Amino acid sequence: MKILFINSLYPPDIGGGAEIILQRTAEGLQKRGCNVVVLATGDEKGLSSDCLNRVKVYRAGLRNFYWHHTAQRPGRLSRIGWHLRDRYNNGMREYVRDVIDTERPDIVVCHNLSGWSVSAWDEITAAGLPIVQVLHDMYLLCPSSTMFKNGKSCQQQCASCKQFRRGYDKRSAQVESVIGVSRFMLETLQGQGYFKGAHAHVVHNSSPFAAPTEHPQSCDNTTARKPLRFGYMGTLSEAKGVRWLIEQFQKLPFDATLQIAGRGQVNDEAQFRALVTSPNISFVGYQKPEVFYRQIDVAVVPSIWGEPFGMVAVEACAHSVPVIAGRMGGLPEIIEDQVNGLLCSPDDADTLGQAMLSLDQQPELLARLSAQARSTVAPLIDEELMLDQYQRIFTETLQCKLLRRKDQQVPHWV
Repeated sequence: MKILFINSLYPPDIGGGAEIILQRTAEGLQKRGCNVVVLATGDEKGLSSDCLNRVKVYRAGLRNFYWHHTAQRPGRLSRIGWHLRDRYNNGMREYVRDVIDTERPDIVVCHNLSGWSVSAWDEITAAGLPIVQVLHDMYLLCPSSTMFKNGKSCQQQCASCKQFRRGYDKRSAQVESVIGVSRFMLETLQGQGYFKGAHAHVVHNSSPFAAPTEHPQSCDNTTARKPLRFGYMGTLSEAKGVRWLIEQFQKLPFDATLQIAGRGQVNDEAQFRALVTSPNISFVGYQKPEVFYRQIDVAVVPSIWGEPFGMVAVEACAHSVPVIAGRMGGLPEIIEDQVNGLLCSPDDADTLGQAMLSLDQQPELLARLSAQARSTVAPLIDEELMLDQYQRIFTETLQCKLLRRKDQQVPHWV
């Protein structure tokens, strides 16, 4: 089977977890004998190709006002113009046509379409190929891909989102199979009238990590390490709840520490740093997970938007680090309250502080959650299981397309 993956970005250009999961999927299926090709956007004009870990990667110069993979946020008018062109980018459709003509794939798997627009679907359909759409974000409902505005998660599309996404639901009928990285993602899009008639699946992202040499908190030791070490890892943005975390941490009457790992847009990082008054909060920049989780006792994933999945929560549990998470999006599919962590609600801001204080004051609870964390995410750290699921869905989708094509060729009198 020859598979063409289409995504907004591809390593070394990484915008988030989607690119990491896509790389693991592409390289894993290549090792299993599939012929894998990837098409992503790039910042240089034209279409170029290279090979990364035995996978052929095409990079298409984005035909828009700017390449969207940048740390500096463009001005408002530039962003509006970018999204207007991205509503249906006919110029990017040409790249899809060229790669399909050159590579002749059997099936095309779309991931994040930001930069490509749904024009990619139309070109794949024109080529007579089956489409699988993997849902990592809210791009099909919201130009910003987040459904997050004015500091809150949107419960429904606003007027501008409806305008920018007019007709997308009807175009989604071209998709043969749709995969949500969480049940939350799948049901959210289906609830808005998308993917009618498509075969629907949920395949949780997988992040393989070896077991840690020891738990941060031992079940046999009910005296917690003091001061307790909290940690955040991820994009530094409002939607990720970084402001909420800093404000709550600084209100608490305890001698704990908080490490904030990751990067964000320049303006966002500056605002968060300006909020900090406690000497116990430190920004530590990019960190490797296997290093970071040895340095903390509790991970905090305080998302205040509909987090599509929450790979960072899986990674923390895989390292036997319990998680305090916002009860948002796909996170409750990973974190079970009082089992591998604690859940809090952005609608009640103090619940985050209360959760942190509970783990500081109840070492027995912390030890129990730590001991149980890794086993609760066992299926989510099994990369081969994820690859099995994807390979089965791709095979079934291709078979359904071929059977439908044969049925259409049978004369009506037979």
